[in-house]
Amino acid sequence: MQDETNDTVAYRVVVNHEWQYSLLREGDALPSGWRDAGAAGSKRQCLALIGERWNDMRPRSLRDDAN
Repeated sequence: MQDETNDTVAYRVVVNHEWQYSLLREGDALPSGWRDAGAAGSKRQCLALIGERWNDMRPRSLRDDAN
């Protein structure tokens, strides 16, 4: 496994219709059902952004049903 401190790969943050976030290597095709979340950078930067935005791990449909 590659040491994350030496990871020079660029990533982008993607989100699906359930508001679940993930990372995608920059340049990889966007999978069906996912859209660009408007952020890109190092793995560490992208994970930090996901940590800020995705503070409820339940899928959107479960969150909506709870209200």
